Amino acid sequence: MIQPPNVHAAEPIPEAARDAIDALLRSGDLFRYTAPDNSPVSLLESEFAALLGSKYALAVSSCSAALFLSLKALDLPRDARVLIPGFTFAAVPSSVVHADCIPVLCEVKDNYRIDMSDFEAKLDSVQAVIISHMRGHTSDMDAIMTLCDARKIPVIEDAAHSLGTTWNGENIGTLGQVGCFSFQSYKMINAGEGGILITDDADLVARAIIMSGAYEHNWKKHPVLQDAFAKWQNQLPLYNLRMSNLSAAVIRPQLPELLRRVRDGRANHDYVADRLNTSPWITVPAPLAPEVRAPDSIQFNISGLDEADTRAFAAAAEAKGVKVQVFGLSEDNARAFWNWQFIPNLPDLPQTRAMLMQACDVRLPVRLSRAELDAVADILLEAMSEVAGPLRVFGT
Repeated sequence: MIQPPNVHAAEPIPEAARDAIDALLRSGDLFRYTAPDNSPVSLLESEFAALLGSKYALAVSSCSAALFLSLKALDLPRDARVLIPGFTFAAVPSSVVHADCIPVLCEVKDNYRIDMSDFEAKLDSVQAVIISHMRGHTSDMDAIMTLCDARKIPVIEDAAHSLGTTWNGENIGTLGQVGCFSFQSYKMINAGEGGILITDDADLVARAIIMSGAYEHNWKKHPVLQDAFAKWQNQLPLYNLRMSNLSAAVIRPQLPELLRRVRDGRANHDYVADRLNTSPWITVPAPLAPEVRAPDSIQFNISGLDEADTRAFAAAAEAKGVKVQVFGLSEDNARAFWNWQFIPNLPDLPQTRAMLMQACDVRLPVRLSRAELDAVADILLEAMSEVAGPLRVFGT
């Protein structure tokens, strides 16, 4: 019997976090604005901005909060239409709704990336765009930015899954007006919860900082052009989406680990992808040419099986110890657009629906050893063989 690894356990938090956490617990100083400067959250913001090559960063309670604040900071009119991919997490359309805007869904291809023809066809009817690099798969950002820049439509990058991914050598999250990242447990940097947004726009980040909960004059503790703040004093609502010092103390010691995690995650993904692609019923879509991914999971498409056999494959793999999520077949899956019933006049997206019915997702933490990667691949291939039959040589 193949022994599967525990793919839900994260890497240990670096020991350096313990001293910082102990100091915070002794002081009780968990609020980011208590200290006049250099609070753990402030230090995280400056370190993260430098790491990504951005001018400004704002740490908040979640990536969803970062997306919401980004939309509010763009000062969009009520009921503005925001174009999003049909394949993303429910938090993305939810952030649009929370910002008093209307989600507009576009089709996604079977490589999990935006269908550019449908994107372009819908672009003239929207006032903003959120690009979700879903599970770290980057859409054609050259084409997207060219189309949006020509129309002066702002682009927010939902880079929750893409910390460490590059496009033409540039960090994902720095290509649009705003980039939003997650520190939830299943991401490259793990704080349980938390998020951060980055931008080069001083006026935009000033509005986001005030709305995040920098009440009275706490915004003076942010290293942003002070003139950008003064005109917004008492003009914006406060949503209180701040990050605590405790979360920042957990995150900061992990930043130096990012390059190693990205390297190991990509090597692990590509090794398992090569093995899975030996099956005639499994295809792992290749990255686009300008994209260098930072994956901590693997997605693949099943072909040649009906729904019953696809369910049987997932059940067989789970019985052997590897959980396979088929996005379109997992009940109430938050990544299946037809479950976003909070969107008025929810459209059907036949191409995206067909993709989701065959698209599989498996956790692949960067800490896995080669033997553990082989165990995952062996289980998936063995489960597929049980359902679809062994690979037959032509003519037999």
